[in-house]
Amino acid sequence: MSVLVNKDSKVIVQGFTGSEGTFHAGQMIEYGTNVVGGVTPGKGGQTHLDRPVFNTVKDAVDKAGANVSIIFVPPAFAADAIMEAADAGIKVIIAITEGIPVKDMLHAKKYIKDRGVTLIGPNCPGVITPGEAKVGIMPGFVFKSGKIGIVSKSGTLTYEAADQVVKAGMGISTAIGIGGDPIIGTSTKEAVEMLMNDPETEGIVMIGEIGGQYEADAARWIQSKGNPKPVVGFIAGQTAPKGKRMGHAGAIIGGADDTAAAKMKIMKECGLHVVASPADIGAVMAEALK
Repeated sequence: MSVLVNKDSKVIVQGFTGSEGTFHAGQMIEYGTNVVGGVTPGKGGQTHLDRPVFNTVKDAVDKAGANVSIIFVPPAFAADAIMEAADAGIKVIIAITEGIPVKDMLHAKKYIKDRGVTLIGPNCPGVITPGEAKVGIMPGFVFKSGKIGIVSKSGTLTYEAADQVVKAGMGISTAIGIGGDPIIGTSTKEAVEMLMNDPETEGIVMIGEIGGQYEADAARWIQSKGNPKPVVGFIAGQTAPKGKRMGHAGAIIGGADDTAAAKMKIMKECGLHVVASPADIGAVMAEALK
């Protein structure tokens, strides 16, 4: 079982013929992802990476049956790309683009709200169901198939968590990089809920950062459900000074509850297994599953 993407996903790449889209689409195809084509306006009818190029997402849906899109469109046009995909009936949209203006994202998020769309990102590494589909920029070889779900605000820590889980003798059901921008499509709680509802995911790794309330909201929701599956939590930015943005645009301490220490305290109080270092994720998860 998995969430969001699997071997049956029909994936298109928006920004297909650009340098980023070309490189990562090639990696996804090599991994075995079912990439059915891509979209670059004005280049419809051409072939790229042995896949058809379409002028619009609607063409890709009508002619190739696409149901998942990954976006490598430049920031100024990326919100429009998200809305175009939603308009065309794509149900899972994964926006890799970093630096989309907040005003644009507010508009795009409102636009897709009632269209039955799951948006992951922007500014995220994507989603991977190991052995089935890699729809993102993560190094596929790190991820082995298994029963631990990962939800992470940080790209590189997604890979680190997967590595630790695999080294501890387990594997990954689906890993979701939700993105680190101030406005993102899917919150930590929403991503955790997907994995809680997946019958074959037995434990969840939840990686957060300073800034915002996503992790606290997720922890309180997990507690409200009676902690149905063990969740190992880690918060990056434990030494971050107040008021200074660290890495992601959304990683900034705005108030007392935004610090790593405050988030870790809430997570512990809610019954999560909180680790001080990513190096402990695998061992603590293995112990929690006993």
